[in-house]
Amino acid sequence: MCGIVGYIGGKNAQDFLISGLKRLEYRGYDSAGIVTLSEDGSATLLRAKGKISNLEEKLAKNKRDDKVGIGHTRWATHGEPSEKNAHPHQAGEIYLVHNGIIENYKELKQQLKEHEFKSETDSEVLAALINSFYKDGKHPLINAVVQALKLAKGTYGIAVVSKLSPDEIVVARSGSPLVIGVGHGETMIASDASALLGHTKQAIYLNDGEVAMIKKDSVEIKTLNAEPVSAKVEEIETNLSAIQKGGYDHFLLKEIMEQPDSLTETLRGRVNIEDGTVRLGGPGLSEGQLRKIKHLIIVGCGTAYHAGLLASYYIEKFTPEITVEPVIASEYRYRQSYIPEDSVALIVSQSGETADTLACLREIKKQGVTTIGIVNAIGSTIAREVDGGTYVHVGPEISVASTKAFTSQVIAMVMFGLTIAQAKGVRSSILKPYVNEIYNLPKMIHETLESVQDAIKNIANKYANYEHGIYLGRDTAYPTAMEGALKLKEISYVDANAYAFGELKHGPLALIDDRFFELALLPKGELYDKAVSNVQEVLARGGHVIAVTNEEKFDLPVDDIIRLNTGDIFAPILMNLVSQLFAYYVTVAKGYDVDQPRNLAKSVTVE
Repeated sequence: MCGIVGYIGGKNAQDFLISGLKRLEYRGYDSAGIVTLSEDGSATLLRAKGKISNLEEKLAKNKRDDKVGIGHTRWATHGEPSEKNAHPHQAGEIYLVHNGIIENYKELKQQLKEHEFKSETDSEVLAALINSFYKDGKHPLINAVVQALKLAKGTYGIAVVSKLSPDEIVVARSGSPLVIGVGHGETMIASDASALLGHTKQAIYLNDGEVAMIKKDSVEIKTLNAEPVSAKVEEIETNLSAIQKGGYDHFLLKEIMEQPDSLTETLRGRVNIEDGTVRLGGPGLSEGQLRKIKHLIIVGCGTAYHAGLLASYYIEKFTPEITVEPVIASEYRYRQSYIPEDSVALIVSQSGETADTLACLREIKKQGVTTIGIVNAIGSTIAREVDGGTYVHVGPEISVASTKAFTSQVIAMVMFGLTIAQAKGVRSSILKPYVNEIYNLPKMIHETLESVQDAIKNIANKYANYEHGIYLGRDTAYPTAMEGALKLKEISYVDANAYAFGELKHGPLALIDDRFFELALLPKGELYDKAVSNVQEVLARGGHVIAVTNEEKFDLPVDDIIRLNTGDIFAPILMNLVSQLFAYYVTVAKGYDVDQPRNLAKSVTVE
């Protein structure tokens, strides 16, 4: 994996491919490459390790006016980052780009004795397998692709071209997204619709098990069993300005600062402040169905899991009749868990393509459980496969580290919990404080960002040279601490870990020394005094504490204090803004790439 682009039409293919790959840089990658075909049957293959700028240097010396080609940014799975392992891969007259993993590549490779393998990748095996059926153009390219895919096991999103058939591109998907952009006298492909912006607003989202033959003025789709598929053309809702920095130094800072607006979009039309209720139409459950819910599973990975964990704390507070079970998708998909009757599963993913989360969705559906998507990417696989869903509508997240999606995922799940509580007849006096604070949360986020940004920048500069951090919280502040630690390690590479305050004396206190700082989240509430006592335990052992609190009376002699002047129920959401900005400014101080941290990809479509 990571990013695929393709073009066939009347324009310069090299220019389109490079532009498209740059649009996909945010997904994370370690090498890049393109191949274009000319009408005389020649091919120009260019690949480079590292940034796309390295590929551009090669392109400057190899300019062509070809009108068809495919390109790829790679995030290493099989084989180290290198030029030989970069895509496109060649086998005979075939060129292929591939996202995903071919699980039986070793067995297939043993059967392909005629091909001299030049890379360490599973993707080259797939290219060679297609070529073995293609037989130098004696069979249609699409037929060769279909025959090969029937033997391949695993996940894939592929684009294939041949020097012997330069007027077509063949694409297919199973578990890895592909979008076909439909233009006037031109057709484009991408693994993410953002690469198509500015070229077309019309797109066809390929489904799993489908293969398409693409020409400049036509798209023919069928299943791997040769059954024709009627293509559904949809409008791409994202606009070009949404994937530009808009005057900020980095996409990550832009996306942090966008949260008042992005959460407003999440709430639009869903909160009735006058009667203190919320309404989510997307899940499609009747009041009777909502009343029957006794068990709620929340499935996610990384930030999405933390969002589910935080939401579970809130939902349990106002709907005591149900149990809430947040689970890590990569673990849950392999467990033999009994799902009780009257359960509903929330499937949480920013991209809507997360491989482990998608696998859980499919396993849960096999058990007859109703699934509800909490997704940002419109038209994504999870959004199409769930029984109902709620889009969070935060707009594109370009930076690899997720920020604004977390905030809206939490609130969307809390609102779903409120709809359950409303249906079960929970007193409005219990629910109205939640609804009121949700309604005012965009304003509180704006005030928080405005009031603390400069102070956080100064504190981050102070701690930028620390190699270890401990994030601490209780109750709703504990999942927030987990998310804060994840953000710091994701982008600054600081060894940051989160603990529940009460767990300190069960082991982590042994870590406290001058190499560590401790970021303590201290929201007002029934556990505030206990958390303060835990901070005193850290201070007594020489800790370097940064306290984040909305309690005016906090007066412990910590190293630094970040005071919040707003928020009550959802103070942990506001504290997460502090963690996001702290991680950002630490990373800037270290001089690292904020938006594209090493080793990571934005959308994880492989296991």
